[in-house]
Parts: sequence; C-alpha cells; structure tokens
Amino acid sequence: MYLYLVAAAVWVYVLVFYGLFKGTRCLSPAWLKGKTVVVTGSNTGIGKSTALELAKRGARVILACRNKEKAEAAAFDIRSESGNPQVVFMQLDLASLKSVRSFAETFLKTEPRLDILINNAGVLGPGCTEEGFDLAFGVNHLGHFLLTNLLLERLRLCGPSRVITVSALLHRIGSIDFQGLALRTDAVHPQSAWSSLQAYCNSKLCNVLFTRELANRLEGTDVTCYTLHPVRPFTLKLAVVLATDHCRSNLHRTVP
Repeated sequence: MYLYLVAAAVWVYVLVFYGLFKGTRCLSPAWLKGKTVVVTGSNTGIGKSTALELAKRGARVILACRNKEKAEAAAFDIRSESGNPQVVFMQLDLASLKSVRSFAETFLKTEPRLDILINNAGVLGPGCTEEGFDLAFGVNHLGHFLLTNLLLERLRLCGPSRVITVSALLHRIGSIDFQGLALRTDAVHPQSAWSSLQAYCNSKLCNVLFTRELANRLEGTDVTCYTLHPVRPFTLKLAVVLATDHCRSNLHRTVP
C-alpha cells in the first residue's frame, strides 16, 4: 500500500513540476576552455547532459561515477558528440567515504585545476552506505559534503570558481533530526517505500542547508555556491551560466 502511495505522490510531483514549470535553456555564449569541471553521477540523465554541454564549451570534464563500465561508455559518447577529447572517468562511490577520500587524493595529485564542482549524483531507495548511514543521506549529502570540503582548497586556488549542488523542491517537505544525527541514529535505514521517500526529501534539505552555510562561510572569496532544482533534463545546462562570470545570481540566498 505504501508503495502505491509513494508512486502516486512522485507521479503528481513529476506532472506538476516537470510539466507546468518551464525550464530555461542555457543561452550563455561562455567558453570554458582551460577550465576543469567535476560532475558526480554523470554517466546518465541530467548529469550526462550537463557534462556534454560543458564539454561542448571546451571544458575538461571529469565524470565522477561509481560504475566504471557505464561511465567510460558515457565518456566515449560525450567525446564523440562534443569533439572534445578532454572528457575522462574517475572512480567515485559516494556510498563510501573511503572512496570519496581516494577520489579526492587521486584528483588532487593528477589534476592541477578545479574550477567547477557539480554535486549532481543522487539516489532514492532503501539501503545503507559502507559506514552504515542511510543510503540517501549518505550518498546525496554526506558524500558530497566530504567531497566538497576535500576539494575546497583547490577551488580557492583556481578562483573564481563554483560549487553547484543539485537539490529538489522536495526539500520543502524534508526535516532534520539534529539530535539524532549527533547520536548517529540516522544509521537506522528506512524499511518502507514512504520512509525511503522521506529520507530522500531530508537529504535534499541537507543539500540546501549545506549550500547556504558554505556560501556564508565563503562570502568575500572567489568561490561561490549555488543549489538548484532540475525542472527538466536540460535545465542543468544552467550550470554553465552559474559556472561562469556571466552569472551574478544569489540563488543560495533564496532558502526560506
């Protein structure tokens, strides 16, 4: 019964926000030659679309993904369609903080620049991370939180730079049990479909709050932070605008 309720709720959500609201295509003429971009979860969907658009604009694009076979296939597709050979895969499993640290270590050793970090990967469903956290919380928030902090100094050195985190309007029905997090009881994994959806909403709220706080802490530096809801698959091309000096948005200030 819960599964049917969740399916109905998600369907209504898709109809309202993906059908009625219009996405904005990226019309910026910005050229990103010489810039390096990391996009998590970029082997499919909006992550792949974003990586393709950035590659077309001359950026060096790092596909930070868990599945090597799918990511290498995506990298091949993007190189072929964009004509840009600077599209590479690097292993990253956001459900493992050890993997996040390994990715950051490898990246910092092999890549001299980082201009744009796009925290795009996300999951919805039951399960747990390698460290025992709820899967949605661990992948959608904790993994990106750690990744951003590990790469932050490189972003500072390459400023002006951007951190872009993909959230969702479902964050509005999310909540955070800070006391529970302090006690690490968030490691209790949702069992029902409804609780899995609630965990996803909570993780999206974490994305928004993290972006807001990071923006506050980096105010006055050359690193700016944004969070967005992808209304349509092509909407993440907005990241191209957010990633360049053509944009002076204060999206991180719109959090209620």
